[in-house]
Amino acid sequence: MRNPLRPLSVLVTAAVLLTGSLQPAQAAPAADCGTGTFHAEVTGSGSSWTARRGTSTVYTGSSMQAAMQAGVNSLTAGRTTKQRVVVRGSGSIGAGTRVSLPSYTALDVCGTINVTGTGSGDMAPVYSRGTRDIEIQHLNLTGAPIYGIFLRNVTNVIIDAVDMRLSSGLGIRIDNRGDTSQWTRNVRINTVFVSGAGSHAVETYGVDGITIGTITARNVRESGLLLNQTINATVGTVDADNAGAGTGYAAFRMANNNGQIGSSYPTNIRVGTVIARRGGRGIFCVSRSGGAVIDRVTIENTGNNAVLIENCYNVTLAGVSGTVTGGGEIRLAARTEFPNNRDIFIQNLTVRDSRITENPCGTNTIFRNLTLINTPTTICS
Repeated sequence: MRNPLRPLSVLVTAAVLLTGSLQPAQAAPAADCGTGTFHAEVTGSGSSWTARRGTSTVYTGSSMQAAMQAGVNSLTAGRTTKQRVVVRGSGSIGAGTRVSLPSYTALDVCGTINVTGTGSGDMAPVYSRGTRDIEIQHLNLTGAPIYGIFLRNVTNVIIDAVDMRLSSGLGIRIDNRGDTSQWTRNVRINTVFVSGAGSHAVETYGVDGITIGTITARNVRESGLLLNQTINATVGTVDADNAGAGTGYAAFRMANNNGQIGSSYPTNIRVGTVIARRGGRGIFCVSRSGGAVIDRVTIENTGNNAVLIENCYNVTLAGVSGTVTGGGEIRLAARTEFPNNRDIFIQNLTVRDSRITENPCGTNTIFRNLTLINTPTTICS
C-alpha cells in the first residue's frame, strides 16, 4: 500500500546505534615537494629543460614532456624497487602527448604543468598502463588535458597531493579496460582538488581495493567522484560544489555494478562524508550498484535530485547523520531492465524544503529516524 502525500510531515523513530561507522580518512600530509632522495632530476622553465641522472645529462632542449620522459627513461631498467624522478619548474605539455611511467616509478612534480593544444585517446601528462608500484607525489595541472592522470590495469598505486585547475578534460581516470579479466588493485588517493574539468574530477572502473582521503571538486561538468564496477572502497570525503550542473551526474555517483562481489552486495563501499552544493544530483546510485554505507551527508540546493537510488541493493544513507535542503527530491526509482531496489535504508536525516518519493515500491525499503520539514512523502509501507 502507498501512503498518501503528507505535507509538512515529521517522522521520528528511535535512533539506531551503528557501531563501526567509518570516519573520514585523515591522509598524512605530503612531504615537501622535491625533498629527500631522488634518482633523476628534471629542471627548467618555459622552453628550456634539462634532465639528469646523477652526473649524466640525458636531455637538454625545449620540451618539458621530452625532458620528463628522458628522466623517467634514465632510471634502472628492470628494477624491482621504486626509483624517483623529481621535476623542478613549470612549463607546458601538449594535450596530444603523455609522460609514461613504467613499473616501480615515483614522480614528484614541483611546479605546474599547463596542458595546451588538442589531443584524443588516452593521452595524459601522467600515464601508466599494465604496470605496478606507481607513485605520484605532487602534481599541479592547468589547461585542457584529455586526462590529467590516466592509469590502466595497474597494481599498487599511490596518488598524493594533486591540484588540477582545468578548462576541460577529465581529472583522474583509473581503470582496467585494457584487460577486463584483471582488476586494477590496491589504489590509494590521499588528496585531490579539481576545478573546471569538462568531465569527472575522479573516475574509477574495474578497481578492487581503493582508499581515498579527500576529493574536492569545484565547477566540474560531471561527477566529483564516480565509482564504476569498483569494490572494496573506502572514501573519506567527497566535497563538491556545482558538480554536474544541468546533467544527470552527481557529486558522488556509483554505477555499472559498483559494489557487486560475485552475485551479491555485501557492504564493501564505505564513505565517510558527502557534501554536495548546487550542480546536478547530490548522490546517485544506478545500474545494479550497491553494498554501500554513506555515513554523513550535507546536500544543499542541487539542481537535479538531491538523491537518486535506481536499481540498487544494500545501500544505507545516512549511517550516522545528514541534512538535505532543497534541491529536488530524494527519489527511489527503477528501470525495467534491471531488478528493482532492495534493502535500501534512508535514515538519520533532516530533510527541509524537499520531497521523498519511492516509485515503484522496492523490497525491504526502510525509512527511519527522519525529521521532515516542508517535505511531503510518497513512500511504500
